[in-house]
Amino acid sequence: QVQLVESGGGLVQPGGSLRLSCAASGIAFSVYAMAWYRQAPGKQRELVAVMTRGGSTNYGDSVKGRFTISKDNAKNTVYLQMNSLEPEDTAVYYCNAQHITIAYWGQGTQVTVSS
Repeated sequence: QVQLVESGGGLVQPGGSLRLSCAASGIAFSVYAMAWYRQAPGKQRELVAVMTRGGSTNYGDSVKGRFTISKDNAKNTVYLQMNSLEPEDTAVYYCNAQHITIAYWGQGTQVTVSS
């Protein structure tokens, strides 16, 4: 059974930081591209960051320079370090594992940026 379990969300003030984690089980983690997406109320789900199996990264324009994706293959975990958070970053953040045509999603974790 495949599971992607996100954690680390919460309420943070503007300018603050959070680190999200996504623990994967049931997949050959190292062969998957891992990504973070987010969806704000009334908006489409958008790509935040992706890391390929080879370690290359790509970021959404709105988070470049503020967010960093990383992964630990030994722990089957992908992380999203979020710095300089803005109210516009408020959304549910989803972990995604992708390999060719196979995709798995986590249940999401809420991030709220507010004073």
